[in-house]
Amino acid sequence: MQIPEFPNLIHYAIPIFIATVIIEVILTVKVKLQEYEYKDAATSIAMGLGNVSIGLISKTLVLAVFYLVYKSFHLFDIPFVWWSWILILFAEDLVYYWFHRISHENRFFWASHIVHHSSQKYNLSTALRQTWTGSFISFIFWIPLVLIGFHPVMILVQMSISLLYQYWIHTELITKLPKWFECIFNTPSHHRVHHATNPQYLDRNHAGIFIIWDRFFGTFEPEVEKPVYGLTTNINTFNPLKVAFLEWFGLFKDVFYTKTTLFNKLKYFLKPPGWKHDGTGILSSDIRKDWETKQKSER
Repeated sequence: MQIPEFPNLIHYAIPIFIATVIIEVILTVKVKLQEYEYKDAATSIAMGLGNVSIGLISKTLVLAVFYLVYKSFHLFDIPFVWWSWILILFAEDLVYYWFHRISHENRFFWASHIVHHSSQKYNLSTALRQTWTGSFISFIFWIPLVLIGFHPVMILVQMSISLLYQYWIHTELITKLPKWFECIFNTPSHHRVHHATNPQYLDRNHAGIFIIWDRFFGTFEPEVEKPVYGLTTNINTFNPLKVAFLEWFGLFKDVFYTKTTLFNKLKYFLKPPGWKHDGTGILSSDIRKDWETKQKSER
């Protein structure tokens, strides 16, 4: 199979990221007449630069693993033709949905994904607030695509396309788009819900490109109430090192210093964020259920 050459899309997009962040700053201050949190944006940009730098190593390792699996186990030879790009557009997006959803429901994966949700602001710089550790572990979700027969290069290209698509939806300057678009695609409105800590919005709208997965699997929530961004317990720091590793530190602290059984220690890796072996933990699902109960009692 002849493999076409593809540029590193993320690297080429960096000038666009910089330009659009500057434009958004101007519009936010001059048009919306709101203060812009420059320290928060600087932290997000630092996290993004770290992600790109570390990605030079992690993507090489991931590509090597993908190639090893592809050469040894793939079922079909899917060519680089137009219809295969349509297939992988939907297949990769479905994989992303489940990766993203599990990253909210499993503390081991949440330890890296929390980085992206740690900002209490929601703007284009927030899209750049990316993990430094996630790419070393999250690639396992995409291995089924390799086993099916999608070429590793095709998978990595589509992953980059998905990441680029999700950049523009990190803004409050765009309110609602046409109904047909909101029905099919992930939009700023849908993704604001995902970043919000309002009880009804917790762990909702995990879509990458297509919001249809959330609608199908029951995790869709429309934007009604104004979102409050951040975490249920905010970390309150602009230090990139703390942003990158604070949750990992908390996870391993719970595993190694909590006096409980080995089985319970392992559960700290597998259970949702907030879980405690003694039952004192509060999960996002608990917060949502309490809110739903309150809403029913007020009717």
